[in-house]
Amino acid sequence: MKTILKNATLLPEYGFSDRVFVTVENKKITAIDVQMPPTDADTEIVDCKGNLLMPAFYNAHSHAAMTLFRGYGEDLPLQRWLDERILPAEDRLTYQSVYWGTQWAIAEMLRGGVVSFSDMYMFEDAVADAVLETGIKANVSRSLVSFDPEIDMTSDYRMAEAIALYERYHGADDGRLLVDMALHAEYTNVPRACAYVGEFAVLHGLRMQLHLSETELEHTKCIARHGKTPTRFFYDLGVFDAPTTAAHCVWVDDEDIQILANKNVSVAHNPISNLKLGSGVMPLSKMLAAGVNVSLGTDGTASNNRLDLLREMQTAAILHKGILRDPACTTAKDMLPLATANGARAQGRKDCGRVEIGYRADLILLNRESIHNVPAYDDYAMLSYNAERTDVLMTMVDGRILYRNNEYTLIDEERLRYECKEIFAHYFD
Repeated sequence: MKTILKNATLLPEYGFSDRVFVTVENKKITAIDVQMPPTDADTEIVDCKGNLLMPAFYNAHSHAAMTLFRGYGEDLPLQRWLDERILPAEDRLTYQSVYWGTQWAIAEMLRGGVVSFSDMYMFEDAVADAVLETGIKANVSRSLVSFDPEIDMTSDYRMAEAIALYERYHGADDGRLLVDMALHAEYTNVPRACAYVGEFAVLHGLRMQLHLSETELEHTKCIARHGKTPTRFFYDLGVFDAPTTAAHCVWVDDEDIQILANKNVSVAHNPISNLKLGSGVMPLSKMLAAGVNVSLGTDGTASNNRLDLLREMQTAAILHKGILRDPACTTAKDMLPLATANGARAQGRKDCGRVEIGYRADLILLNRESIHNVPAYDDYAMLSYNAERTDVLMTMVDGRILYRNNEYTLIDEERLRYECKEIFAHYFD
């Protein structure tokens, strides 16, 4: 099946000043032309009408099924939010509730131009099944915690679930679904377990996800416990020998940032979640100056309320200007890779995140004619400061259109609404 996206406007960095024709075959971009290429009876032609055809968004940190808890623990600091609301509710989760909660998240993300998400949670087999059925991409990971200093990870049930997830799903559908290992955080794990999981990830060529220095309390308590920061803690245990995405990194110091850069750790910046929970603000400018691959994440909807990468990018684009009192510390053009190519890199998707021949066709079409987008003197500025997720007209994953003009091609929205309404009404009453 061939798809031709005609009359598309590309971002200036791709070197085309006129409307172009982008050809997609076998999941990849195969041609970019200024004239209509040859077609056949099986060719689908999509008229972009001069709208912006651009790389889609990659959500580098999420807990997708927490759509079930949207609005459930508001206006609390992180520890009370966890202890009083979230952890008791999570004890009641089942495969079914996580499956439908994840589908609900996927529907929201596709509508906002997100084509892939990194997930850390439990019942990740339900997450994997939801991913495979809806056409989106994901890096899924079973969150691991450990509290016994003498724990035997070879008999730990959580580790067994993580291994089963890897053996069953890793690389499914030509790599659309990947399985990572995941250490929840330093404060929820003992050194012995961290070293074991890191070694397992390296041995099997897997990526790692973890929370890192999200709060000041987490950071200072780690120093009190171990005489080192969480970053140094994981580094000394060899965890960063596996390609790692570290979420939050709000309270890292200069030495931590250098470690992250030297070990090629990707950082998932979650500005809205960190602001809402009062955790603080990640030092973005220092990260970028050190050469750290910074991506963007939403976290879960219990601490954010929306799975909107465009909003994360726009928040990051203005937040640091105010913190540093420097309007030039971030630029509109420099922000876009955080939501696109850097996120793909954090997920180990080397052929994703660009509108280039040979890259996967993970694309979105964004309305340049919305009232709030006109005039569009600078498409980068439009994206970083004024576009809305409702401007997304189409979302394509691996060359397959999954969302177009308010309709899904693989998700039964009516069934999804019915199933989730039942869960929302009866499961967490």
